[in-house]
Amino acid sequence: MYGSIYQRVFLSPLGLDKENSSVLWILLLFAAMLSGGMYYFDGNVALVTGILYLTFVLLLSLFRIDYSFYLFIFTVLLFEQYAIPGFPSITRDVAFFSNLKEISYVPFFEAGMISPFEIHIIFITLALFLHISIRKDFELKPISVWGAFLLFFVCLFLAFMNGMRTGGDFMVALWEVRALFYLCLMYLIVPQILDTKKQITLLFWVIIIGITIKALQGVVRFVDLGFTTGGFAVLTNHEDPVFMVTLFVLLIGFLLYNTGQKQKLLLLISLLFLFVGFYVAQRRASYASFMVSLTTLLFILPALKRNQLLKYLLPVLAILLIYGFAFWNNNSTAGRPVQMIKSGFVVPDKETNFEDYSSNLYRDYESYNLAQTVVNHTVLGTGFGKKYDQPIPLVNIRFTLRDYIPHNQIYWVLVKMGTVGFFAFWFFLNCFAAKGTQVFTRLNDPYLKVITLVIIIAVINQMVVSFYDLQLTYYRSMIYLGCLMGLLPIIERIDKEQKSQEVSGKGRSYE
Repeated sequence: MYGSIYQRVFLSPLGLDKENSSVLWILLLFAAMLSGGMYYFDGNVALVTGILYLTFVLLLSLFRIDYSFYLFIFTVLLFEQYAIPGFPSITRDVAFFSNLKEISYVPFFEAGMISPFEIHIIFITLALFLHISIRKDFELKPISVWGAFLLFFVCLFLAFMNGMRTGGDFMVALWEVRALFYLCLMYLIVPQILDTKKQITLLFWVIIIGITIKALQGVVRFVDLGFTTGGFAVLTNHEDPVFMVTLFVLLIGFLLYNTGQKQKLLLLISLLFLFVGFYVAQRRASYASFMVSLTTLLFILPALKRNQLLKYLLPVLAILLIYGFAFWNNNSTAGRPVQMIKSGFVVPDKETNFEDYSSNLYRDYESYNLAQTVVNHTVLGTGFGKKYDQPIPLVNIRFTLRDYIPHNQIYWVLVKMGTVGFFAFWFFLNCFAAKGTQVFTRLNDPYLKVITLVIIIAVINQMVVSFYDLQLTYYRSMIYLGCLMGLLPIIERIDKEQKSQEVSGKGRSYE
């Protein structure tokens, strides 16, 4: 009797039944937290919203860890780690990547040395361990090239300890290695969270939407400035154009293999916005990585697909060459992409392009200093938390860790980890790229084939950018790359299951 009253009075009006009645209690919990929080924190809406969000993340991680992971990747793509000078926005004001004690709307407490995005990672990781402990049918999935990964991870840890042993700054060392640690964490946990092609497809919906929103932010700023960059160095974050390159490769793959129809349509609709967003990011490194990515794509594709791609690329290349010649010495808004590419091959003119001239000069001095540091610390490196040598003093730039983290982060790995760690770093990435190429050639599923192509290119794209710009210490970059790399063993596992089903199906048909 009481059960039927409970059903009629409370559950039915909400469209619930006994099986999903827990939703009602969750709603009541959030209502109580909202009213209690607003009273206790004197109407601090931002703080109460943050508490409710993290509570939601905790519950979501416990009950649907895959959905919690999608939300995590979306927020990583959406929010900014660093502010864009001259452009305050809610995607930065949320302070998703800032420590709690640094967030303006959170009451200060000295122990707040953790950020909202790290809390989300902890919830996902703890939920994963809980699933492993409770579910009898849960099996730990293998990761790709685990030996090479383990070697790199051990060398990363030893380089951290080497820095501490030789007097390195602990907090600086943490800042240096955190992003690479998140890459390793994503590499380990993604194969345990996702399992099916449908889940991979959902993840890429999240990725497409998240990156497109960032492109639209840049487009809106570009329009507001009268279809110019307004003298600003960048209109988006440094990482955003790197992410956009992966979407360009994704679209090319969809077109070549005639797959991912709905996602392909969204990408085609968003293509203009993505290109404008890529342009207003004004990152020379991303232009270089885009060209290298397309070149790599031509080498990886089978002959038939390569020829098909060339049919489309050659006319585009001809148009770009004409555009390049026309704007070779033009410093207008329309000629800015040409000037950025030109500055990578020709020394920029000090009078007409002082920004690129001074940037190149700074990086040349910086690279010389890094080379001298390697000479002095060849085998084991300086370790993390230690300054690199500066026989040529560098001018002050707006970056507090200037003396620890240089622009060229490939050289940075060599400086911090020495030749031993540098070998481990490249051994891991090369083994992964080789494994990815091997999986790509074996795949029959066109959608998974395209995703694998994106994963391989993403690694190369990221390394090229990291040679020119700060990237390996950016949380967003390493989380995104680690997420993509973590998909490879899942794709390989799905492929084996699909082929096994095809063989068993043929066997039954024959019988």
